[in-house]
Amino acid sequence: MDPESTGICHCTDCQALTGTAFRVTVKAPVEHFVLRGKPTVYVKTADSGRKRAHAFCPTCGSPIYATSAENPKFYGLRIGTIRQRRELRPRRQSWCVSALPWFSNLEGLDLERNERQPK
Repeated sequence: MDPESTGICHCTDCQALTGTAFRVTVKAPVEHFVLRGKPTVYVKTADSGRKRAHAFCPTCGSPIYATSAENPKFYGLRIGTIRQRRELRPRRQSWCVSALPWFSNLEGLDLERNERQPK
């Protein structure tokens, strides 16, 4: 995995597939990625006709990665499923034209103080 490739995607597909405002991923070359178990894979065809394979945990449904449906060169790993996620700071943003208008100004929001520390 390449921490420098960590990015945020604001496209409408990512918004719909995550059920939230954006998706955060980090790239991992195919030859360096090993997954224990077999994920459930959903192949989505974009408006452009491009097919993307989206992998999910068959037990809990957590999204794991997306990649090209044919001959992938890398996986876009969902950082929420990675133990080192706190160190994976996004370095880029894409499809910003689709970003929700409130995304760039979160400073005024109230912060909830949770009882548990994040993992």
